[in-house]
Amino acid sequence: MIKGGGRLAGAFCRDSKAATAVEFALVAAPFIFILMAVFELALVYTVSTTLDNATAKVVRMVRTGQLQTAGGASTATFTQKICANMGWLTTDCPNNLSVDVRTYTNFQNIAVTSPVANGQFQSSALQFNLGTAGDIVLVRAYYQWGLFTPFLNGGLQPLSNGSALIVSTIAFRNEPYVAS
Repeated sequence: MIKGGGRLAGAFCRDSKAATAVEFALVAAPFIFILMAVFELALVYTVSTTLDNATAKVVRMVRTGQLQTAGGASTATFTQKICANMGWLTTDCPNNLSVDVRTYTNFQNIAVTSPVANGQFQSSALQFNLGTAGDIVLVRAYYQWGLFTPFLNGGLQPLSNGSALIVSTIAFRNEPYVAS
């Protein structure tokens, strides 16, 4: 046993020279983590809005029949058209974007199923059918966005590769266009 140990411990507890540094060290890590999570959430909302706007522009071409009457519409061209409207995300877009386009006879029959199974994105579950004049069409665009903080995994649809799946969904009836 060390003699005077009680006096040394008491002196140590009364010394407040480094208290601010210790308090900062305890608070800084959680504060920076929360700050990064808020920044990432803002990026996710920005990506979501960008995806919604780009999808809406291309969907207008489907609704009016421009894509169907132009011929050669495919998943690749549809994806490329959305990517062309993604602005600051254009470079990574072709690798991260997938589309699912389905037609229905009425709005009540629209069934929204998830292409994610066991944390894996199943691109084989996607379809591509633009329909004809008067058809009801459901367009879903899926963008895989890499997360850098695990804080948002609970609020988003996380994939096993650490990405979040951001989805833009638009349902509409094709206008009565004339096929050429």
